[in-house]
Amino acid sequence: MLPCKPPTPLQSGDLLCVIAPSGTLREQTAFAKGVEIWRSHGYRVELSPGYDDRWGYLAGKDDHRRQQLYKALTNPDCRGVLCARGGYGGARLLEEWQWVETEPKWLIGFSDITSLLWGLSRQGISGLHAPLLTTLAAEPDWSVQRLFDWVQGRSLPALQGVGWGGGTAQGLLLPANLTVATHLLHTAVQPDLEGVILALEDVSEAPYRIDRMLTQWRMTGIFHKIRGIAVGRFSQCDPPPNIPSFTIEEVLRDRLADLGIPIVSELPFGHDGVNAALPVGVPVELDGDRGTLGAITFAF
Repeated sequence: MLPCKPPTPLQSGDLLCVIAPSGTLREQTAFAKGVEIWRSHGYRVELSPGYDDRWGYLAGKDDHRRQQLYKALTNPDCRGVLCARGGYGGARLLEEWQWVETEPKWLIGFSDITSLLWGLSRQGISGLHAPLLTTLAAEPDWSVQRLFDWVQGRSLPALQGVGWGGGTAQGLLLPANLTVATHLLHTAVQPDLEGVILALEDVSEAPYRIDRMLTQWRMTGIFHKIRGIAVGRFSQCDPPPNIPSFTIEEVLRDRLADLGIPIVSELPFGHDGVNAALPVGVPVELDGDRGTLGAITFAF
């Protein structure tokens, strides 16, 4: 993977476009609060027409959602793209997609937005794995400040987790939802994973499903290319009661601990809790002994 550059830092008064590239919007109150937080920081926030459409579980048909993304990226006045929510559907937009050559814009979201963040990274542009508009209002103040610090061009402090050993490694940070990322492997969207620090999170997946996905990664040989793994929150992944199962922690240890690379778990990112902003494709150090994902320097 080649290093990615963040877009030009945002300034008060900049225009940001809201799109719904994935699941249909259900959390109206949380969404409105998220929009207001961005506006309270001095930005003009424009809702793309049809952002609240519905087509089954998707926020409108593929062509409609694809047009939202295209118009936001090609609007010369728009400086950034805010994703309304995750769910499912982002990868569908990339089946017949060609990234346009425009002034680099911010792309902000996580979970299903992994597909768009990974696709954008292949253009050399650093998106931001960070709260969606429907989740932003639930973040603690320091996490909200972390997001705005980065988009305004300020560096980020280290995050503390639990080290599994393995020493330290430097590489390019590549955050992802495990399920989404697994389904992008060996597609045109997958970045080159050579030398990356992979940051993984997931939600609502039974332990055996996490096992199955991580086993697929192992069998592809991709883990041999990766320099370290930062493990975020795997929420709502507890096994059903009264059914024999490993815990999610046991699965992660079983499938990752023997890779011989630095691993840090229990980092504050993912669903159902603090979701600290993580820039895509920028240099970072992972310390498996101290349990830290290191400070990140903003370099435009």
